[in-house]
This record gives sequence, C-alpha cells and structure tokens, in this order.
Amino acid sequence: MGNVSVITMFTLSGFNGTANLRLTVLALTLLCYFVIWLVNVTIIMTIIINRNLHEPMYILLCNLCINGLYGTSGFYPKFIGDLLSGSYVISYAGCLLQGFVLHSSACADFSFLVLMAYDRYVAICRPLIYHALMTTQRVCIFVFFGWFVPFYMLFMGTITTVNPRLCGSHIPKIYCVNLLISNLACSASIAKTIIPAFNYTFYFCHFLFVIWSYVCLIKMCLRSEESRSKFMQTCLPHLVSLIVVVACLLFDLLYMRFGSKQLSQNVQNFMAIVFVLIPPIVNPLMYGFKLRQIRIRIQKCICSKKSDF
Repeated sequence: MGNVSVITMFTLSGFNGTANLRLTVLALTLLCYFVIWLVNVTIIMTIIINRNLHEPMYILLCNLCINGLYGTSGFYPKFIGDLLSGSYVISYAGCLLQGFVLHSSACADFSFLVLMAYDRYVAICRPLIYHALMTTQRVCIFVFFGWFVPFYMLFMGTITTVNPRLCGSHIPKIYCVNLLISNLACSASIAKTIIPAFNYTFYFCHFLFVIWSYVCLIKMCLRSEESRSKFMQTCLPHLVSLIVVVACLLFDLLYMRFGSKQLSQNVQNFMAIVFVLIPPIVNPLMYGFKLRQIRIRIQKCICSKKSDF
C-alpha cells in the first residue's frame, strides 16, 4: 500500500508522441472542429427554421446533431488548449467530467439512432397508424428519455469511478475515460464491474432492436415498390450513420481492452479519437445530402444568400 496516494491531477501520457507534430495536429484539429460545427449547426437551424420539417424523423435528427456538438465539446476545446499550452494534465474533477460527457454523448447517439429506427419501422411497416403512434407528445417523451437515460446511466457509472485512493496518475490517452480511471484504483469494486456490465448489456439490447427493425423493414421493402423507395430515401442514411457509430465505438472499446502496446503513439491517438471525429461529421453530411427536404432547403438558403450579393 506504499504507492497509494491522494490523486488530484492526471497526466495524459497519450500526448507524448505529438510534440514534433503539434502545429500540424493543431491546424487539423481546428479545421475538423470548424467543419463539425458548420455541418451540425446547418442541419439544426434548417430543421428549427422550417416548420415543414417539424416531424418526428427530423426532430430526432436535430437532437442527434445537437448531441454531436455536445460530445465533441467534451474533447476538442481541452485538446486544443493542451496543444496550445503544451501542458498535458487535467484535474480529477475535470477528468471525471470529460469522461462523463464523452460516454454520455456516445450513449445518447445510440439512443437517438434507435428511436430513429423505430420511427422508420412505424412509418414503413405500420403507415396507417404512424400519426397515431408518433404524436407530438410521444415524440417529446422519446426525446426526453433519449437524453435522460444515457445521462442517468453514465452518472451512476461515474459515481462508482470516484475513488480518492489510486495507485497511479498516468492515463495512456489524450482524453479521460472512466474505464481507465477505474483501472488506476488500488482495490477492485463490485459496483465498478456490475454497472458497466449492465450499461453494455442495455445498449447491446438497443443494437438487437435495430437489427430486428431492419429485418422487418427489408421484408416490407421486398413486397412494395413504395416501401423500397422510402427505405432508400430515409433508412439508408440512418443505416450508414448507425454502422459508423457502432464501428467507431466498438473500435475504441476493443482497443482499450485489447489494444497492442507495439503500435506507435500517433496510431494509438488516431484510433482513440475516431468516435469524436467521424460520426459528428458523417451523420449531418449523410442526412444533408440524402434527405431531399433538407437538401432542398439548404440549397434554397445558399441561393438566396448568393442573390443578396
């Protein structure tokens, strides 16, 4: 127990390999963060301003884009600040907060993609009762739980992470992850095993629901040309977004548990930031280009701006 101490600051040792590339990484990071804000705010404002887009699918899409901005705010400002200052440390409270924001955002991403899958299932497989099921009140309830459930589950997970007695202060990443904080604890805790296991199981059930809904959708599309057209227009971008989010999260999760230490630090860093880089850009771009109503309204807005000049 001689190595046990009260830790107040963590060192993000993932930055060790970025010293020689700091300016290049900073420029690319600023560009990526600007693009993320541009594409997500464009989709959000387009949906908010146009009353014709105040429908369940677009409301859920708007929340998905808001969540993209929320999640990236937990990483990019701190990362940019670290690159500018050259000081790669974070307080215990700041580390817990960053881990909470990143994890809750990832879970909320999954929640809204599942709700969008349910919306598409009802629209295509149960079109006659769609408006009876997807009422404004029910959509508001869906949105509330889409935010509340991930926040509550990750809050409980973060509480179990809090431990003043740690046996280390180095986090081998460029941002904080609750799992890595737990690994620094000197003693094991049942709660630290049960709660993450429950969370993983809960969201794995989400994934199974999405698979079931798409099996039903594909069956329906094989019967009807109209259903096939709806699937290509609205379900295809959702399916691509879902695959991107699941792949990025699994990529990061499996790497944290089974990643090879033989990889260079720069490769490890890239693997670590995939889920805060690709989904926040791909999701709004995919929907912006594929969904006709959003694409038309964005084009009209751009054309009106050009005509003003």
